[in-house]
Amino acid sequence: MIDEWGWRVRVLGVDPGLTRCGIGVVEGVAGRPLTMIGVGVVRTPADADLGHRLVAVEQGIEQWLDEHRPEFVAVERVFSQHNVRTVMGTAQASAVAILCASRRGIPVALHTPSEVKAAVTGSGRADKAQVGAMVTRLLRLAAPPKPADAADALALAICHIWRAPAQNRLQQAVALHTAQGPRRPHKLHPSKGRPA
Repeated sequence: MIDEWGWRVRVLGVDPGLTRCGIGVVEGVAGRPLTMIGVGVVRTPADADLGHRLVAVEQGIEQWLDEHRPEFVAVERVFSQHNVRTVMGTAQASAVAILCASRRGIPVALHTPSEVKAAVTGSGRADKAQVGAMVTRLLRLAAPPKPADAADALALAICHIWRAPAQNRLQQAVALHTAQGPRRPHKLHPSKGRPA
């Protein structure tokens, strides 16, 4: 979608989790005011079978993709935690989100929690309350989205919109360099001192 400022993108952010999977959709362009399109949480009961929980997460994400038709999906990159059980559930939900987007041909970006915090608050060590407060301010909301998983999903979408232009330029430069192949130095003409 194009507006007066250039390309507006719609990003679905996913804060993965088995019990609560935060989902947030933000639209906008880097450097301009952003708009929240929707926010929510896909919930699964902790005592349910793992397979059923993953199916429930998939169905929830699919509904959001159907309804909002994002151009990108931003998922929190899973990082090592002390609680192995928690990180396993997070990784499984993350894989479901990546699968849902990839099956539709939607590009997926992974952002670490510190990247998201730094993009939204200016500090990679911000706490959840600070992230929620900045998301509320940036999206001009009346109150912070709850639970925190929902605010984190919006923060992921905001982070991607703001970081994507620089990442795209870098990817284009790498692709161009790769396509051109290694550059060979010019041979100088022996008598004239210029390239032959």
